[in-house]
Amino acid sequence: MPVSPRATRQAATLGLVFGAVLLAGAATGAWGEPGAAARPPSVDTARAVAAPIGAGQDPAGADLSEQQAEHLIGATGDRWGAYYSAQEYAEFSQGLDGRYLGVGLSVGRGEDGVTTVSQVLPAGPAASAGIAVGDRLLRIGEDEADRLPVTEVVARLRGREGAERQAGSEVVLELRRGEGDVREVRLRRALLDSQQVTVEHLAGGVVRIAVRAFTSGVAEQVRAAVRGARAGVVLDLRGNSGGLVEEAVGTAGVFLDGGPVGSYQDRGGTRELTAPSGGDQRTPLVVLVDGGTMSAAELLTGALQDRGRAVVAGTRTFGKGTVQQPSRLADGAVLELTVGRYYTPAGRSPEGTGLAPDVPAGAAEDADALALRVLAGLGSRT
Repeated sequence: MPVSPRATRQAATLGLVFGAVLLAGAATGAWGEPGAAARPPSVDTARAVAAPIGAGQDPAGADLSEQQAEHLIGATGDRWGAYYSAQEYAEFSQGLDGRYLGVGLSVGRGEDGVTTVSQVLPAGPAASAGIAVGDRLLRIGEDEADRLPVTEVVARLRGREGAERQAGSEVVLELRRGEGDVREVRLRRALLDSQQVTVEHLAGGVVRIAVRAFTSGVAEQVRAAVRGARAGVVLDLRGNSGGLVEEAVGTAGVFLDGGPVGSYQDRGGTRELTAPSGGDQRTPLVVLVDGGTMSAAELLTGALQDRGRAVVAGTRTFGKGTVQQPSRLADGAVLELTVGRYYTPAGRSPEGTGLAPDVPAGAAEDADALALRVLAGLGSRT
């Protein structure tokens, strides 16, 4: 498989925080300073920054230019390898902590090419300025929003570089609500909490928990949501592009009483991943997946599937089953290279093939309705 261009590799890796949201036009991203404490790597990228590269540690060496790093990645054929400047990696790390710099809104673009506000974060700068879902975004600064790629809209709302990448920096928008007048809104970017977990209480005591990415604190949010479930849980991992391995393992522990979640390779060795004890093993559980379910989300899915804890419904997952390890270069930049694969408890690797659902969704079938149907069947047998 040919190596992706730098931007594609970075978008895929950074997607563990923003993932499908970015592709859909979420405009709320940003990151911050990487922590110094060592943690296990995520299945997308390591959360901790390794010691500076030196003799005997990595053939890349301690002092590489961006061009040299890109050449190294290309030479190794590493599909998921990536180079980050010090600022890029700092921002990425803050995203893993569940924080981002932005204005608190998401945008989407319909088939008609119109750019509209699709989500507004409560208490964020956009909400405080009176922006609402459905407002049409006409301009960002001097540029027409509809003429820009959605990813560029996202970048400009977040701030692209320099002074724009600071809390308090300003972005000027023009919006229209319905057939009303065009209004200009000046927003100041702020450091905000990401919302990766959405909880919906359905009829009959069923709780639907959608997890977009495994950033810090997600496992505890899922654990709290499950306490309200009486008849069953739908764990929606569609579009979940991965995240911190410890959060995926912690989420597995919400539904398992200890035991294996999987394993991963780390610099030549194999490490076992084990769920914490005390999870809820009685409440019926359906996991929803699709082609946007990847990496840490596939690890969690495979663990619950292999151990017979959940019925997996939907479509085949993405197929990213590799682990990346970062190394800090002399100038503070970070080079990430793939160091191995991760495996589910039954020894399966999703890499390249993905995971097949137990109950496939038809082409025109509503996945949410399918999940509730499967859940009803599970309930009738308990």
